[in-house]
Amino acid sequence: MAISLSKGQKIDLTKTNPGLSKVIVGLGWDTNRYDGGNDFDLDASIFLLASNGKVTSEKDFVFYNQLEGGNGSVVHTGDNRTGEGDGDDEQVKVNLSAVPAQIEKISFVITIHDAEARGQNFGQVSNAFCRIVNEETNQELIRYDLGEDFSIETAIIVGELYRHNGEWKFSAVGSGYQGGLARIATDFGLNVG
Repeated sequence: MAISLSKGQKIDLTKTNPGLSKVIVGLGWDTNRYDGGNDFDLDASIFLLASNGKVTSEKDFVFYNQLEGGNGSVVHTGDNRTGEGDGDDEQVKVNLSAVPAQIEKISFVITIHDAEARGQNFGQVSNAFCRIVNEETNQELIRYDLGEDFSIETAIIVGELYRHNGEWKFSAVGSGYQGGLARIATDFGLNVG
């Protein structure tokens, strides 16, 4: 049975699951009906952060155009442009034991592609979630349902895997941003031009 988290909660991942190294982070969402006439394309992006909370290079930014980071320890399985259907809309495979030592935190972000131009925001998104699955057993370990706390935001930092005393933990962040992916990328030290 998966442990269900609320916003702001943190939980041990590897300490309570000895031997766990390969996880799948599943991200999902539904879009509400609206009359904007444009497609609604949500994207998962991953930032591999050093102890200063910044990426060390562009290679530490994993998204639909760069599906691998951290020397292959973080792999985005591909872009889903519709969000149709049940279950995970996008998945990220993480080999915790292979994440480079300088990476302290792996931040998972969902953004709305072209949100400003299309007049879209997370007020039009429902049932967003993040879950962590043991890749070897397919057992869901942690689930975080984001709820309906968002309105005008175009990007959300969903959650973070982070190192603490040699173990990996997960934090349910649930922080919304305006300014989309560019704003978060800039905050994480990428030069977006």
